[in-house]
Amino acid sequence: EVQLVESGGGLVQAGGSLRLSCAASGFTFGHYAIGWFRQAPGKEREGVSCIQNSNRETYYADSVKGRFIISSDNAKNMVYLQMNSLKPEDTATYYCAAISQIAWESLEYNKNAMDYWGKGTLVTVSA
Repeated sequence: EVQLVESGGGLVQAGGSLRLSCAASGFTFGHYAIGWFRQAPGKEREGVSCIQNSNRETYYADSVKGRFIISSDNAKNMVYLQMNSLKPEDTATYYCAAISQIAWESLEYNKNAMDYWGKGTLVTVSA
């Protein structure tokens, strides 16, 4: 059974940091791209970042470039999103999602086209 379980969300003040974790199981981790997506109430889902586990190539939305860092630990089947200099507009539910690397296109293309999704973790950034 495929599982993606997010953790690490919470309430933080603007300028603060959080580290999200995604624990993956049930598929061949090294053959997949793992992405972080977010959705705020009343807004469309947005691609935040993605990492291809075979070659560690990473992708970032312009809105988080320079502030967020994605990483993965293939030995532990874990993906992390280090979020620094958080802003109130980063407030959203953050979802971890996976797709076979051959099907990965971009954050925009794949935001509604991933194979597996976690249930999400809420990040709230206060002003």
